[in-house]
Amino acid sequence: MNNIDMAKLMNMLSKMDKKDLEEGLSKASQILNSNNKDEIIDKIKKQ
Repeated sequence: MNNIDMAKLMNMLSKMDKKDLEEGLSKASQILNSNNKDEIIDKIKKQ
């Protein structure tokens, strides 16, 4: 990841409240630890 992407990411994170951030991290964790990554991503997109 280059510096520009990291700056954008940090800016997005700073605008999120704690609940949204925890929910996002939980979903990211599920995706990373799952064998059905595409299925989880599809469910998230449908929300």
